Amino acid sequence: MKSIVVIIQARIGSSRLPGKVLMDISGKPMLWHVIERVKKSKKIDYIIVATTSKSEDLPILKLSEDMGVKTFTGSEDDVLDRYYHAAKESKADIIVRVTSDCPLVDPSIIDMFVNYYLDNEKDYDYIGVGKHSLCPNGVGCEVFSFKALEKSWLESKWLSEREHVTPYIWKNDKIFKIGRPLKPKRDLSKLRWTVDEKRDLKFVREVYHELYNEDNFLSTKDVLKLLERKPELNKINHNITRNEGYIKSLNEDRIVK
Repeated sequence: MKSIVVIIQARIGSSRLPGKVLMDISGKPMLWHVIERVKKSKKIDYIIVATTSKSEDLPILKLSEDMGVKTFTGSEDDVLDRYYHAAKESKADIIVRVTSDCPLVDPSIIDMFVNYYLDNEKDYDYIGVGKHSLCPNGVGCEVFSFKALEKSWLESKWLSEREHVTPYIWKNDKIFKIGRPLKPKRDLSKLRWTVDEKRDLKFVREVYHELYNEDNFLSTKDVLKLLERKPELNKINHNITRNEGYIKSLNEDRIVK
């Protein structure tokens, strides 16, 4: 059996909203919600929270360990290096990438992606929503083989590739076999459910205030129904550029390896 490992990247030193991963949402830190939601996946073997070795990130290690989750510490800026060594140390065959600023990540989508990858493993090295995704920003994940991760780790040279883990893979469809399993019937790409700025945090807090209950799972469908009832919630963070962090990296790109 191949080992399927979710690696959640997390650090305190976010450039746009420092400390966001531990900010409160309905009485719990954001990272707590991410971990709890990922735990509901039925297709993964275990979770690793990959953070840095800086002392400011010790609370991330403590929270993760208190929740029974494995941890790994590595490079702060070379997140690809952090992912690679976390995956290698854990002997992962298949990696699921999740970020700690997505407190509405959907475990059913994780399972769908993993199933799609396993059913088509001979055809794909990488499964993701794609840069032209029709999905809400913040519900999905990426699934890829350790071999693809290792090749990327060895060959990626640009800051944007090292900082954002998977660009080298999905930019090179002549090297890697790329799959896109999630194609919603309508375009939901303008919906922003990730947390990079204060307005994002306000939006997510409003959603949790309306829907969150520890006894009932808050699903993507639940959020979509809420936004149909209260479309004004979308206005809280509707005009923030998608993938702003990656665009910033491209603007500052340089060879680092």
